[in-house]
Amino acid sequence: MSAPWLDVLDDTIRACAAHNRPDLAQRLRDKRARQLDPKLRVLVIGEPKQGKSQLVNAMVNAPVCAVGDDVTTTVPTFVQHAETPSAALVRGPSIANTPTERIPVPIDQLASQVSANHHHGGDLVRAEVGIPRALLDSGLVLIDTPGVGDLRPAHTASTFAALLQADAVLMVSDATAELTRSELELLKQVMTSCPNVILVLTKIDIAAQWRRVVERNRAHLARAGVAAKLIPVSAALRLRAAKTGDKALNAESGFPELLTCVQQDIVAAADQLARRTVAVTAASAIKQLVAPVREELSARAAQGPEKTIAALNEAQRRIDELRRRSARWQTVLADEMADLVSDIEYDLRDRTRKILREVDKTFETADPALGWDKFEAWLEDNLTEAATTNFAWLLDRSEWVAEKVAKSFPVARDDLLPESIFPDDVLDRVAPMDKPLIEKFSLMQKAFTGLKGSYGGVLMFGLATSLAGMPLINAISLGAGALFGGKSIIDESDQRLRRRQAAAKAAAARHVDDFFLKFGKDCRDAARHIQRSLRNHFATLAEELQETLLESARSARRAVQDDNSERERRNRDAKRELDELVGLYQRVQALAGGQAPPLGISA
Repeated sequence: MSAPWLDVLDDTIRACAAHNRPDLAQRLRDKRARQLDPKLRVLVIGEPKQGKSQLVNAMVNAPVCAVGDDVTTTVPTFVQHAETPSAALVRGPSIANTPTERIPVPIDQLASQVSANHHHGGDLVRAEVGIPRALLDSGLVLIDTPGVGDLRPAHTASTFAALLQADAVLMVSDATAELTRSELELLKQVMTSCPNVILVLTKIDIAAQWRRVVERNRAHLARAGVAAKLIPVSAALRLRAAKTGDKALNAESGFPELLTCVQQDIVAAADQLARRTVAVTAASAIKQLVAPVREELSARAAQGPEKTIAALNEAQRRIDELRRRSARWQTVLADEMADLVSDIEYDLRDRTRKILREVDKTFETADPALGWDKFEAWLEDNLTEAATTNFAWLLDRSEWVAEKVAKSFPVARDDLLPESIFPDDVLDRVAPMDKPLIEKFSLMQKAFTGLKGSYGGVLMFGLATSLAGMPLINAISLGAGALFGGKSIIDESDQRLRRRQAAAKAAAARHVDDFFLKFGKDCRDAARHIQRSLRNHFATLAEELQETLLESARSARRAVQDDNSERERRNRDAKRELDELVGLYQRVQALAGGQAPPLGISA
């Protein structure tokens, strides 16, 4: 006996095929295939350095995800059940319609392989780990994700792409501070796509006031209207308890409560999650099927052919309007993205020029031989800040462009804006700055320079005093030699300092120029990727809208061509079709527990 949601989905697919919408039918078939996958994907999500990877390690009691102060998750890591431990890297296609490549690696080398691929600009899609664990035996898959809001925006994009396929989410935040506004916004955004969310508060072993943080966080969730469980845990205590077999320490870690919650609210609630996913997808498809039928009924509701012809003309007018606006949004997209690329390039140039002016000002007086490492760290920090601000502006402007293009469409729909337009991993670090050649003024060099300078002083004043009968080498000539030698050493030191300063300025200018060229190219690539993503999304959307309008026009045209008896028969058929769609939508509402939005018509 099939599940109720499967019957509703199959009936919706048949309705799409009967109403000549193979595009919607294929989309629902893809969704059906994903829902029949026995695996239950649980996404571990959160901001960077919150303890996501250590949480996964503690849940399965194995070091499957790399952790450390200098280690950052760069691609999703899928942890699933396997009879024998194994690991693999999955590389993405380099060209369209090319299958992915799965490369087995030793499980203890997985973290280093992922890190090496990241630093060399590889094309990894994900990492996979298989271990024999009872927690995973039921088909549960834990997915450790890159930090959301990290400096590299591709991490955020890959995390939200994985969210679309998740069945449940573990939102991670550490206990050293209360939930931030960005974390609350992230939690709300996650719950719009996945209703089964557990908020896990990590690192309670290093936060003395973690109980107070728990209460404050629960108050934040209540004010935000977020119905998510909050469970405090300590991965460090859990791993220590597993190593020593200390049951009391394991209970203190909070993991027994977390694992019980995962089993009851996620594994046992798989059917509920499938119901909601199918309800949302089927409701969207039914709404698109209802539109042309309702248009046809509106056209046939008139008692005479005049209103029917007017309805046909109105449908044709809307098609023409959509075509005109299609040309308009393409122009708007091209113009705005061209302006955006120009603006971000100017902004980046202005920021790097300010940095170079500060470098010149610094080395007017500073000696590069003293504190070069400190200066290099300062320069890298300022370039990183410039890159972060510039790229954040690019993303903000891109969202604004998407909203502006969406306004060019003659309809208001929830899916006008794309779910994600950001590129996957386009930014790479610039090569480290080359240290300039710093001349040293050794003691022997100073002595030699002093001797050369003193020679002229001794000779000049020795000859002058010899006219007074004094010997060539006397106290006056020796004093003059010492004075001339000291001045020569000071002059040579000043010249060497100026050469070091000039070399430091040149090295900094070359590094900043390399940074500008590389980061500017990355930003232009990101902008082109975003433009192509927006163009493809809105082109697909325009085709879908046009197909809906064309179907409405065809229905209105059939109404004009039919005679009275045929018109009455078609009216009955259209009403029957509409009744069937309304009935199907009511089944969807029941499937969603009455939470699906109203269809806007009655049976």
